[in-house]
Amino acid sequence: MIRHLLSGADLDADTATQILDTAAEMATVAGREVKKLPALRGRTVVNLFYEDSTRTRISFEAAAKRLSADVINFSAKGSSVTKGESLKDTALTLQAMGADAVVVRHPASGAPHRLANWVDGSVVNAGDGTHEHPTQALLDAYTMRARLGRLAGLHVAIVGDVLHSRVARSNVLLLSTLGAKVTLVGPPTLIPVDWAARAGVGSVATDADPGTDVCYDLDAVLPGVDVVMMLRVQRERMNDSYFPSAREYARRYGLDGPRMRRLPEHAIVMHPGPMNRGMEITPEVADSPRSTIVEQVANGVSVRMAVLYLLLGGNNR
Repeated sequence: MIRHLLSGADLDADTATQILDTAAEMATVAGREVKKLPALRGRTVVNLFYEDSTRTRISFEAAAKRLSADVINFSAKGSSVTKGESLKDTALTLQAMGADAVVVRHPASGAPHRLANWVDGSVVNAGDGTHEHPTQALLDAYTMRARLGRLAGLHVAIVGDVLHSRVARSNVLLLSTLGAKVTLVGPPTLIPVDWAARAGVGSVATDADPGTDVCYDLDAVLPGVDVVMMLRVQRERMNDSYFPSAREYARRYGLDGPRMRRLPEHAIVMHPGPMNRGMEITPEVADSPRSTIVEQVANGVSVRMAVLYLLLGGNNR
């Protein structure tokens, strides 16, 4: 097992499958009267969050506590960070406190990689800037496998604000590793330049990306996909106007009832949250039986239990 989980690129097919299989075992704990395992008793997990978070922070906290680890929640607000303390000095403080694992979310891309050089414990990337969010990709893959029975051969459309999405980047890496085909869909202004150059060309392999299609027409893609993953429009990261209006974006790239009915009968709808209801997804779709949005949240606890267990449970010590 790897020592840190910083990127979807850290996971080969065997390691990713091991995490998903372990998560399936961890999911059985949720059905018990006492939702606890002694696996990480005596270990300390620090949640180091420099950005606001609800689902991810609570999910990691629940995962660590279900494994009986001691949990320290660190928020940049109200800490010495507001006084100018650097990430390195904060890391050294956590190191002195005996942190066995640090789960970090940071607005700067690459911050978890720097942190991994400064602490002896394991580092888990819970989202760094617009770079990656590998545990979200793992829980997405787990959800797809649970609903559809497989990952190899699936066709997954990732739709919306790909440019600012760390979820999209990690999913492209992980799903390609596990044998799924990925198509990125969105307006040209919200597709990264290196991917946008391939629009209409088909899968093109590079060192950074094992093969991803790009399409600007959502309606053309929907009838042929097994999974459609809608991304939140991250307005807080936008300094320019990337589309004419919210109404126009919803008309071209929002998933509503009529579009959902264009999907194959077995296809599922995903969203990493939080959602802009009425913009990238309508309430009719978000609350439909095809939607896995609530399942993704529940599955996130099991997947993060598996990650912490495999990182700290002795396989890499």
